[in-house]
Amino acid sequence: MIGKWFNKLGIFFLRVFLYLKKNAIILAALFVLGGAIGYGLKFITSEKMQLDVIVRPNLDSKDYLYDVIDEIDINLKSENKTFLDELGVTLEEVKGFQVTIEPTKKDTENSKEKELEYLETLQKFQNTDLVADVLRDELLKNSELNHKVTFKYKNPSGAIVAEKIMKFINSNTYFKELLAVHTENSISRINQNKVLIGQIDTIIKGYSSKFNGSSKTFESGKLILQNEDNLNVSSLLSLKTRLIEDIEDKQKELKEFSNTISIINFGKPHRVTKAFFGKKIILLPMLLVGLFFLLSFLKYLNKKASQIEV
Repeated sequence: MIGKWFNKLGIFFLRVFLYLKKNAIILAALFVLGGAIGYGLKFITSEKMQLDVIVRPNLDSKDYLYDVIDEIDINLKSENKTFLDELGVTLEEVKGFQVTIEPTKKDTENSKEKELEYLETLQKFQNTDLVADVLRDELLKNSELNHKVTFKYKNPSGAIVAEKIMKFINSNTYFKELLAVHTENSISRINQNKVLIGQIDTIIKGYSSKFNGSSKTFESGKLILQNEDNLNVSSLLSLKTRLIEDIEDKQKELKEFSNTISIINFGKPHRVTKAFFGKKIILLPMLLVGLFFLLSFLKYLNKKASQIEV
């Protein structure tokens, strides 16, 4: 039985060899034809370019960012002339243009488990002020994730269109007004803090001059002067430090919140890379040869079916 099985296997391979030998010229011709067609299409069809822009939404504009990107993509695909005129581009410039968005930070099961463990640990200190500060910082950190806006296009002027789209996104009237109010409040806060710092410096300087000519005693970080109220120097210095830190934070916000959507990195255009077997010069010969094998197999089945007596 084993010998017969090997004989049948050998006969099968011989028949495959004879089949390939019989059709070698046809198969070689199909490979050459497919390669030639794929090579020709490489010059006829232009490869797509890709441009990635890393952005950060400000002033709770994350939902607006995703909605406006979807709206832009729909208008580009539908070739909405009114929208194109508002954007300042022509129909030819946006042929085959695509725009998508996704978060740059990917959530994984491992990171979610670590976050749960982290929150369980914080629950042990839920009645302390420290936890409130930590939770606020973590929530702000998670709500201000960066996002990647991807532009794909064929026209060489696609990078210019991408710049116009980013300007269009930042032209929202509501967020521009909100940004103006936020900027005004931040500048006012900075000026008020500077005034308070000046007053603290004046108070400490005045008490220091009186300190040299007055009797004094030391009591837990306080200066006690004759005929004067107690002065808590450490408290004033701590307040001054907090005011300076607040000024630094506000100045950083003014820099970051210059637009509704801050552009972290406006990338450079690059060609969209494709897998090796995705190239036409390889795919077409394989497709033609596969089609030939399929037709040969169907022909063989038809021949065997005709030999069966009904």
